[in-house]
Amino acid sequence: MEEGEKSPLLPQDAAGQKVPLSVRSPPTSDCPGPVPWEDQAEGWDCSCCPSGTKPQALRATSGKGTAPSLSAGSSCVKYLIFLSNFLFTLLGLLALAIGLWGLAVKGSLGSDLGGPLPSDPMLGLALGGLAVSAVSLAGCLGALCENTCLLHGFSGGILAFLVLEAMVGALVVALWGPLQGSLEHTLRVAITHYQDDPDLRFLIDQVQLGLRCCGAASYQDWQHNLYFNCSYPGVQACSLPASCCIYSREDGASVNDHCGFGVLGLDADTAQRVVYLEGCGPPLQQWLRANLAAAGGYTIAVVLLQGAELLLAARLLRALAACRGAASGPGALGEDGTGHPSPGLCAAPAAKPPRAERTPAQESGPPPPS
Repeated sequence: MEEGEKSPLLPQDAAGQKVPLSVRSPPTSDCPGPVPWEDQAEGWDCSCCPSGTKPQALRATSGKGTAPSLSAGSSCVKYLIFLSNFLFTLLGLLALAIGLWGLAVKGSLGSDLGGPLPSDPMLGLALGGLAVSAVSLAGCLGALCENTCLLHGFSGGILAFLVLEAMVGALVVALWGPLQGSLEHTLRVAITHYQDDPDLRFLIDQVQLGLRCCGAASYQDWQHNLYFNCSYPGVQACSLPASCCIYSREDGASVNDHCGFGVLGLDADTAQRVVYLEGCGPPLQQWLRANLAAAGGYTIAVVLLQGAELLLAARLLRALAACRGAASGPGALGEDGTGHPSPGLCAAPAAKPPRAERTPAQESGPPPPS
């Protein structure tokens, strides 16, 4: 470097002399102190940003520590959604486990992956448990993690359940008369397939034991079953299931499976001492009418519970949107442009202390030493 040139890296005085630098020397006006980030942000020129929003990114970043949180009421809603859906998740997983266990025990799952699904009641229980546990888990995690995507999925699942329940209820109301008229025919079909399905056999036995009846219209309906027909060469010919017997248990404990053997070959006077002669059609219709109000009450309770869950999820989503709008800046909140979160949804952030104004003397720095 030539002698007459000035170095751009070293400070010089007015006469062109190099000023020695010292680590201990106080900063002069030529070497001002660090400028606060607010002033740096205001001094930036951003041609692609609208006026008034140039330092918005830095300010939003610096305000992470003081971002508004959920209010006390919204926090209660959050944990109420979490606890209730945690319980429903456990119940759904329990139903799923019972359904899969039933399918595995009966061998209904099979080994053919490409085969048709089995027509088994346990399959419906497993699928129902899977749907309930999936929707409830989305609501549980969405409320706990304040995840709007999971909360929207949970709300959609609840709406799907409500629509499905409304469709099933409308079908039951519309077809209630034909269902009652075809009840005896349904029982006769079930009697024909008594030995084919263990679930169907269990259901028929429970109906006959609970209502103290036998058959659909009378005990002679069991003649339609191949194994109980009197023309069948097996040992069960002219017999009835143990659930038709008046005294089906011996010594009050063990079940006497042979109590109905040969009853279909007896006359009615002799048979009535051993089995029930009345069919299950009329008692079953009376039982359905008597329990219709209770079933309707349970259904209404479930619908109201799902509606409450849907309303709570909507309130939590609104509270999360209000808090995120408050954290992103005043322009993103409300129509009044105040920048304050909605009352009752989001707690206001802690106020920052006002930044002291810098005097001209502080801007210029301390005077240079003489």
